[in-house]
Amino acid sequence: MSDPVGGQQLDGAAGARASDAVAIVTGAGSGIGAETAIALAQAGFSVVLSGRRLDVLRETEARIRGVGGSALSVVCDVTDERSVTELFDTTIGKWGRVDVLFNNAGTGMADKDLEQVTQVEWDRVIATNVTGVFLCTREAVGVMKRQQPIGGRIINNGSISAHVPRPNSIAYTASKHAVTGLTRATALDGRAFRIACGQIDIGNATTQMTDSMRGGGTRQADGSRRQEPTFPAAEVARAVVYMASLPLEANVLFMTVMATAMPYVGRG
Repeated sequence: MSDPVGGQQLDGAAGARASDAVAIVTGAGSGIGAETAIALAQAGFSVVLSGRRLDVLRETEARIRGVGGSALSVVCDVTDERSVTELFDTTIGKWGRVDVLFNNAGTGMADKDLEQVTQVEWDRVIATNVTGVFLCTREAVGVMKRQQPIGGRIINNGSISAHVPRPNSIAYTASKHAVTGLTRATALDGRAFRIACGQIDIGNATTQMTDSMRGGGTRQADGSRRQEPTFPAAEVARAVVYMASLPLEANVLFMTVMATAMPYVGRG
């Protein structure tokens, strides 16, 4: 495939060329997931689009077909074990293998004083951001161990919050710290089977979730609210394609992509 940055030819996951490779993207109906799915398709991957709403998945699928790519929309709730199994079974039935999994699906909650966070709110965030990543990773690892050639790559969508929290974000922050643990454990356990795992930590990409940063502002460590800069989600997609396109002998374990002027380095 053509490297979207440097123009050279790269071998993709499991040693196959991207034109023969299959990628699953969760949360592919909008935002980072949609942009990444389109970028992977443009790079030559066949892409399985996963999400809870078929209508928005179809919109992403139409954009991919508009650029000559191959895509399949599969409704999936990543918090449901059976639904995740069906996602991978459908993928194998269509294309026979999984070379890349982008664990992108995630959720957050409005900033809230810690003592007011309910268990229902906590469970919802952990179920999507942690259990969902685990369930998809477990299925992917099983497939990647069995397929020929063996191996593949798993990329987890972390967050700047995997390093430092925003105020009043205990559930989201805890979930993204857990994703880092999942990334490290998967990278270790996958070594013997040519399964690479890495994480991309994103700060302030332009999506519906960051609309408030340009509107009413975001709560800062000093209690104030300020508008924060964002950057195009398509740049995250370019970074994920780079990670996905590496030969399995190389791995980006952690990458941070952020708005240059966001208050991250000095946060807290």
